Amino acid sequence: MAKNKERFELIAKTLPGLEQVLADELVQLGAERTRLLRRAVSYYADTELLYRSNYQLYTALKILKPISTFPIRNENDLYLKSQRIQWSRYLTTEHTFSIEAVVHSSLFRHTGFVALKVKDAVADYFRDKTGRRPNVDTRHPDITIHVHITNQQCTLSLDSTGKSLHKRGYRRDNHDAPLNEVFAAGMLRLAGWTPQKNLFDPMCGSGTIVIEAGLVCEGIPPGSFRDTFAFENWLDYDPALFERVKRAKSASENMPIGEIVGSDVSGRYVSMAERNIDVAGLAGKITIRKNSFEQATPPWSEGMIVMNPPYGERMNPGEINALYRSIGDTLKKNFAGYEAWIISSNKDALKNLGLQTSKKLTLHNGPLEVKFQKYVLYKGSKKQR
Repeated sequence: MAKNKERFELIAKTLPGLEQVLADELVQLGAERTRLLRRAVSYYADTELLYRSNYQLYTALKILKPISTFPIRNENDLYLKSQRIQWSRYLTTEHTFSIEAVVHSSLFRHTGFVALKVKDAVADYFRDKTGRRPNVDTRHPDITIHVHITNQQCTLSLDSTGKSLHKRGYRRDNHDAPLNEVFAAGMLRLAGWTPQKNLFDPMCGSGTIVIEAGLVCEGIPPGSFRDTFAFENWLDYDPALFERVKRAKSASENMPIGEIVGSDVSGRYVSMAERNIDVAGLAGKITIRKNSFEQATPPWSEGMIVMNPPYGERMNPGEINALYRSIGDTLKKNFAGYEAWIISSNKDALKNLGLQTSKKLTLHNGPLEVKFQKYVLYKGSKKQR
């Protein structure tokens, strides 16, 4: 039991722009010595918090456990210092393994070459020690070793997660450009949404934003839909401890919560959203309607709107600008008293909203740089108010 309370460093990876909200989540879970990194947060935790990080965090993609950091000058340094690690502490010849590499260094041109050198080092360690070597499996490995090289510094870590945490498991139906679940969860936190606030997504697509909000409201851990985590293959895995983590009650349970409503003009998307909501265990907790935003009636006298309208990749400039003008007109006409957050990569289209921006954030939705902007919709003019 004392071993589980030992604190060690972990690295939680996330999307650019979400580092601070992830750090806030980690502090709420009990993380110590959090430090913001590029697309990641470093923190200290025990084994229980390692399990909870994978099971309960909404805005993390991966949880890595660093096992060795060392300077390197060339490829021979990388091989020799990687081979000196006591790999028998982390895997056996019965395990399969794979190497993932991220390189920001003039020493190496290809991540594949880095992965190959570390793979050889691990395999040769076991061959020299036992006469056998573990097999490589790049698709479904038991153990994944992460290599991160920046300039002349190399860090080797164990991937405790496996497939990315944004792949929750509740989404069975998708449209052409589904929103990343971690990105949606981060948007809600950046917007200042809390379970006590009524939330409306008038262009909900397959329902990612409203589902992520619903999970928080109902205290459903995002990892509860997954079949397995990579740490379950580790030599020191404690199944009884993980069972306790899964049985623990969420802090948000029994708290007063607002309502969540989504709508979409597409009947196909509405059906997708309803199916995903049902799989997520949120049937009856989220209301989905079929109508265009222009025809949408405000569900409440005040609340928060978070929406992800089309960016215009498949529309001509005239069409997309007209759509955003219509969105702005509808917000001004029908949603006084609301706070609206709109995300888009189309800066020109955003100008056609005709609304005063009260806050602007720059994020990345996949490869696209996007603006996430806040609009306070006053009753009457702002000057009169």
